[in-house]
Amino acid sequence: MTKERVVLDSDLRYLDKGNLFQSRSELSVAKMLSFLGHDYQYNVDLELPNGKSAKVDFKAGSKYIEVIDSEADVAKFKQLREQLPNLDIIAVGHSKYASKIEEMDSLFFFDSADHMQTGSIFIEDPSLAFDYAHILPLVEKCSVLHGHTSTVMVEVIGSMKNNLVVDFSEAKRMIKETLSVIDHKFFINNKYLKKEDDLHYYVAFDGP
Repeated sequence: MTKERVVLDSDLRYLDKGNLFQSRSELSVAKMLSFLGHDYQYNVDLELPNGKSAKVDFKAGSKYIEVIDSEADVAKFKQLREQLPNLDIIAVGHSKYASKIEEMDSLFFFDSADHMQTGSIFIEDPSLAFDYAHILPLVEKCSVLHGHTSTVMVEVIGSMKNNLVVDFSEAKRMIKETLSVIDHKFFINNKYLKKEDDLHYYVAFDGP
C-alpha cells in the first residue's frame, strides 16, 4: 500500500540573508523588513531583570518583533511585556492567538524612511471559493474529466490608512471578483492545447 507523506511546517526550511527561520511567518516578517529597507537582527538575546535572558525573533533599530507560532511564544511574549514594560515590541502571529495577547493583531507594520506605514494582513474565508474541472492525463485516476472546489488564502500588503491596509469587505469583493474569472472553468496544461478558435479549444493527449 502506498503511503502519502504529510508535510508539516516544521519539515520546511526558510532561509533569508543567511538566517534559518523556524516558520513561514518569520520569513514573511523578514521579507517585509527588507522590503521597507530596514536592517534587522534575528534571534536576539535580551537580558531580563531576574538575570536570565530571552530570545526575541527580530530587532530593527530600537524596536522588536516576536512571531507567535505556539503557546510557548504566547507565554514568552507575556513574560517580556511584564518584565520589560518599556520595551518597544509587537507580536505577529496567527489570528487564533489574538484573544490571548491583547497587543497582537493579524497585521503588522513598521515606519519606513518616509514615515509611510506598510502593513500585511491574511484573509481566509470559506466564501472565497471557486469550482473548476480538470484532467491530469498522466495520472490514471485523474485522467478523466472531474471537478474540485478550492478555497484561497490571500495576503494583502500595502500602505496603511486609518490603521487599515484595506477594508475587509472591500478586500473580499475584489478577491471574489478575481475568482469569478476562473470559477467554473476547465484547467489543463497548455501543452495539450492543439488549436483554438473563437468558440472552441481543442486538446489532445495520450492517457496512461
